Amino acid sequence: MFAPATRNPSYDVAMAPLIDLRGLTVEIPTPAGWIRPVDDVSFALETGESLGLVGESGSGKSMLALALMGLLPPGAKVRGEAWFSGANGSSAARVNLLALGEREKIAVRGRDIAMIFQEPMTALNPVMRVGAQIAEAIRAHEPAISREQIHRRVLAALERAAVPEPAVRARQYPHQLSGGLRQRAMIAMALSGNDEGAARESGSRENGVTGKPRLLIADEPTTALDVTVQKQILELLAELRRELGLALLFITHDLGVVAQVADRIAVSYAGRIVETGPSREVLARPRHPYTAGLLRASPQLVRHKLEPIPGAVPSLTALPPGCAFEPRCPLRVPECAAAMPDLREAGPGHTARCILV
Repeated sequence: MFAPATRNPSYDVAMAPLIDLRGLTVEIPTPAGWIRPVDDVSFALETGESLGLVGESGSGKSMLALALMGLLPPGAKVRGEAWFSGANGSSAARVNLLALGEREKIAVRGRDIAMIFQEPMTALNPVMRVGAQIAEAIRAHEPAISREQIHRRVLAALERAAVPEPAVRARQYPHQLSGGLRQRAMIAMALSGNDEGAARESGSRENGVTGKPRLLIADEPTTALDVTVQKQILELLAELRRELGLALLFITHDLGVVAQVADRIAVSYAGRIVETGPSREVLARPRHPYTAGLLRASPQLVRHKLEPIPGAVPSLTALPPGCAFEPRCPLRVPECAAAMPDLREAGPGHTARCILV
């Protein structure tokens, strides 16, 4: 059971968003001092909704995902709140993920919140067969089920992830799979707990476990894949969202990809959210100069000259005193260097962290 201190019983869970971040801040110790890869991040994600988290390398996207999973590196400090509704298979449970103990994190991780990690070739164990790795993920949450049940669950997970010849692939090692199949194996592992029949057989439903992750975090799932395979993975994620009712937090640096999968977009820069809004609105009418720069630097169907954003993301140990994007911004004015601006309303459901809005 979850510790009472982590619950918010006065909140109407039925009306709550699936995930509600409030001022999430992560600090990491480095030889140069403490840095904040995630700095005062707030957003909500509804059940079944897809949110694209976009930004360059070093903008804090992956660290935010690791904070939600309870997988931050040793010594990390975390502040704020991350309320998750329906944890542990209970429609009444609403818990602060950041306040859970390690045992409680393990109960949520992989069961209620699943993650597809970046770089499947390094995320998968190179000396374990693919099927054995998926079986290990299943056994971590349901140690009492039989070997036959686990084998059936492994094949079902691979089949759900559209892996051809699942019995054959389960016996292979990661290096024997193509990049696209490795990514599908990662998806199968992330969703391996989603088996209603097995949950009933093992009696886990009576214990409050539905065997159904509600939030899927996909960290750069199409990086290094060719365009055809990338399209297949995106279509698979969309199909799984529809079939399983998953909410999706899709992390990427590619605005072209996020446009295909996300209902809303949150743009991250130097650890902070600088723009949020409906995908079509943000892509058609970006209100933050950084978002506009990302769009100019992205290949599009209409042929145009790509314009890279000058400079680089500032070191988190030496952030400018005002807007973090100010040194690279073509629209900067003296006031930009004075203080970090707040998020401002830029339209219905659309906000931007810029004094020019």
